[in-house]
Amino acid sequence: MHHRSELVGTWRMLTWRREFADTGERIDALGADPVGFVSYGADGRVHAIVAKRDRPSPARLPPSDSEKLALFDSMLAYAGTYTLHDDHVVHHLDASWNQAWTGTDLIRFYRLAGSTLEIWGAPAPDPYTGRTVVHRITFERWASKT
Repeated sequence: MHHRSELVGTWRMLTWRREFADTGERIDALGADPVGFVSYGADGRVHAIVAKRDRPSPARLPPSDSEKLALFDSMLAYAGTYTLHDDHVVHHLDASWNQAWTGTDLIRFYRLAGSTLEIWGAPAPDPYTGRTVVHRITFERWASKT
């Protein structure tokens, strides 16, 4: 059984892959070198933000509608509380970059191995394509360099 203290801290994303249920195809969800973090607080809060490293910058402010769409589609962010169970963690979302996720629970299975955290979900509709996928995300424990 895992204890909450094992998850507490900030984790830096190494990879995010999605596997499509209909074909078995595996792709990098946000490119080969995504940037992102998930933080689990001792107070029971979780915060996550991930993005493509090469996100486009708008040509000007305010961005055009197509630039806004490209920015939206190249990231994911949410916050809420979390509940830890033996083999999974539930993220209870109270804010999200995609309003369809706000107020929902995300069930994430996980495996801890030293300073590596792997998280994956049950097969579900992909928020970007609508196809059924399993998302697998690998993190390393963040060690501040300051």
